[in-house]
Amino acid sequence: MSLPRRRRADAAMVIPTSEQVGALLTEAGIEFDAFVGLCAFAGLRLGEAAALQVGDIDFLRREIQVQRQVQRANGHAVEIRAPKYGSERTIPAPDGLLELVSLHIAHWRPGDDPTRWLFPGEGEHPWHQNSVGYRWRRTRLSAGVDTLRLHDLRHFYASGLIAAGCDVVTVQRALGHSSATVTLNTYSHLWPDADDRTRRAADELFRASAGSVAYPLRTDGLK
Repeated sequence: MSLPRRRRADAAMVIPTSEQVGALLTEAGIEFDAFVGLCAFAGLRLGEAAALQVGDIDFLRREIQVQRQVQRANGHAVEIRAPKYGSERTIPAPDGLLELVSLHIAHWRPGDDPTRWLFPGEGEHPWHQNSVGYRWRRTRLSAGVDTLRLHDLRHFYASGLIAAGCDVVTVQRALGHSSATVTLNTYSHLWPDADDRTRRAADELFRASAGSVAYPLRTDGLK
C-alpha cells in the first residue's frame, strides 16, 4: 500500500515556526529587524518592503500602503516600478510591527520628508535585492536557520491568516495576489477541508451537549 502523493505546493513550501521568526528578529538587529518584520507580519515581497517610504506607514490608521517595488534591470540598474501584477494595496498592520517600524524610523530616518526611503541604500536609491540578500544571509546564519528564504516569511504570514480563520479573498488582498485562484493554488493545503470542518462542528455539538455530563464508570458485563 502506498501513501497518496503530497500536493506540489504542500511539498515545496517551507513555513517557519514562530520560534524561528523570533530568532530572526533578534539576530537581525536594529538595522534589519523592521525589514524582517514587514515580511513576516505584513507579507511583503522583498521588492515591496525595500521600496517603502516613511509616508507609506500610516500610524494613525494602523495601515501600510504598498505602492511600488524595487527591481534591478539586468541585475545592475535599480528601478522603481509598480508592484507585481498591479498589486497596490493597503495592509492592516499589527501594533507590534508598527512599534518595530517606529523605532527604526526614530533611529535611522528622523525628519519630516514622507518620501524618504525607509531603507536607504547607496545614493538616492533604496535597498535592492543584493543589499537585502546580504543582510538576510547573515541574519539567518546567526539565527541557525540558514536554509530559510526571505520569501518563506510571506508563507509564515499567509499561514497565520489562514489559521486565524481568514477567508480566501481576505488572504488574497493582504498578499496582493492577482486573483483568489492564485491564493488557492498556493495555499489550499493550509485551509481545513470539508471533513475537518464537519468533524470540528460535530465535536462542538458534542461538547455543548455532553461536556458537563459526568459519565458513570461502565462495568456492566465485567467481572
